[in-house]
Amino acid sequence: MSLTSAFETSGPRAVKNQNGGTSASSQWASFSWLRVGQLALVAVILLVIQHAVDSGAVKQIYLASPTQIIAAFPRLLSQNNLLYHLSITLSEALLGFALALSLGVATGIAMGLFSRVNTFFGPFLVAMMAIPKVTIIPLLTLYLGIGFSHKVFIVFLFGYFIFVFNTIAGIRQVDEKHLKVARAFGASRLQIITKVILPSAVPSIMAAVRLEAAMCLVAALFAEIVASKAGLGNMLNRAVGVYDTASVFALVVTITAIALITVSLINLLEKRVFLRWKFV
Repeated sequence: MSLTSAFETSGPRAVKNQNGGTSASSQWASFSWLRVGQLALVAVILLVIQHAVDSGAVKQIYLASPTQIIAAFPRLLSQNNLLYHLSITLSEALLGFALALSLGVATGIAMGLFSRVNTFFGPFLVAMMAIPKVTIIPLLTLYLGIGFSHKVFIVFLFGYFIFVFNTIAGIRQVDEKHLKVARAFGASRLQIITKVILPSAVPSIMAAVRLEAAMCLVAALFAEIVASKAGLGNMLNRAVGVYDTASVFALVVTITAIALITVSLINLLEKRVFLRWKFV
């Protein structure tokens, strides 16, 4: 039994019925109480912040109350064109993510399947990955300017290496028994790759997708904060410049909500499509 399974079976979800199965009602009750506890914790934190700001214990220049953050959204939508800047940031993040995913997975497959390719290119990729991204952003600004391509390339850099090495790790974790069974049934090399090796690497690739789904937004924002004419990062710069703390927190909430929704959709896609056989 794995460590995760041990924890799951020791918790309140593992309530057995008389037939030895897990009670659905007990599972639902446990899930409901968990959600109630989470909501209660969030409510307490928000109330504490609200009281701290309203009472003057914390100055509004340092922290905005929940009511001030909510009040900032209509202003951001009407006066600061929030949806326009949001569309730019999402476009940069999505295109950079797509390039990193496609090229990173392709590189990882080549390096994972062919040892000579891995031996030749491996040291170069490790050296490139070790370069601090912050140090080369000024050079990228010089080469690409401060337009759309500049942001897309930075997002690509933040995600490419994650996809490469997660794909390689997934391919190397293929169970040797599965390969022996495929060979015993006369599978060709192409069939072994497409039917055994790549499906076995999907969990590792999906882990990279989940991680990069949140990181691509961070990378796009980082690039916009460094140099940009539009986007949420540009709005953050302007809000910080005039000490508009409520707008800063409203933008942070927007970014966080988008990241959470994206990761949730990826988890759903993973369960319903890519790893459906694991959740049957």
